[in-house]
Amino acid sequence: MEKEILFGKTLDELKVIVKKIGLPSFTASQLAGWLYKKDVKSFDEMSNLSKKARTILENKFEIGLTEPAGVQESKDGTKKYLFKLAGGNYIESAYIPEISRNTLCVSTQAGCKRACKFCMTGRQGLLGNLTSGEIINQVKSIPESADLTNIVYMGMGEPFDNFDEVMKSLEIMTSDWGFGWSPKRITVSTIGILPAVKEFLAKTACNLAISLHSPYPEERLKLMPVEKLHPAAEIIRELKNTEISRYRKLSFEYIMFKGVNDSRQHALDLAKQLNGLKCMVNLIYFHSIPDTDLSGTRHFEMEKFRDQLNARGVIATIRKSRGQDIDAACGLLSTKKYN
Repeated sequence: MEKEILFGKTLDELKVIVKKIGLPSFTASQLAGWLYKKDVKSFDEMSNLSKKARTILENKFEIGLTEPAGVQESKDGTKKYLFKLAGGNYIESAYIPEISRNTLCVSTQAGCKRACKFCMTGRQGLLGNLTSGEIINQVKSIPESADLTNIVYMGMGEPFDNFDEVMKSLEIMTSDWGFGWSPKRITVSTIGILPAVKEFLAKTACNLAISLHSPYPEERLKLMPVEKLHPAAEIIRELKNTEISRYRKLSFEYIMFKGVNDSRQHALDLAKQLNGLKCMVNLIYFHSIPDTDLSGTRHFEMEKFRDQLNARGVIATIRKSRGQDIDAACGLLSTKKYN
């Protein structure tokens, strides 16, 4: 019989488990400490558990950590890690080192069903959701784990299409009994699924990034089919009506496409759309993918667009492109060749 995996369980879930198998209630907290605060590969290493407890756990459960199946390194130092999931699918995550911070971009799904026109992951279609354990395994199992300063949920998949497991992973990452990270160091990026956005804001203090890419509904719909179900205007209206903590960063992702969404009028209307909302706009280079008529805006045009937003009170920055030569940059993650 297949053993149940413990890595990725919340403290409440661990309490239920230890009660079910007849162990003292305090064993749950001990397990959480070993799973999330220390580096152990076996139950035998959990030295503050009784021998009886370790034997029971060994017979019924697995810890469930998985090492990367492969790694590629970019000329700019970015690393792309490949992980094989229990069901046989693969995912990728990207480690991005910088002078003052080290960021890991994690995946939440194998593939994606949202079919954004500019994204390679969307071309795979959805192959499956990750468990909370498979999400945080990306954090725990890379060699640079101890050096990480920031986590971004911006890899493969739409996080809010796997909402419950994503929220469990955030609970584990930010709880004192878990990894103990500050929510300010974690950002979740979504194309904008309104019910999930509301619940996310109510239940966690982590940062939120919304993929926008155009201030115009018809134009955004051509780029992102989700606009039909969850219009950006409704999401922005909801955000304006929600009290956003001053400690939470709210940002909008804006990939720039030559001759599509990069005009002066786009900048003016984007600034108008975001007026009154404390946020920032990340302008992102488009990384070319096969069989598309889209191309990227040139850097000096992106600078003009940024300056037009800044002049109207909207903080805008140009995100540096990283890992493009190993297909680790924004929109390029894909495991189609492995699945």
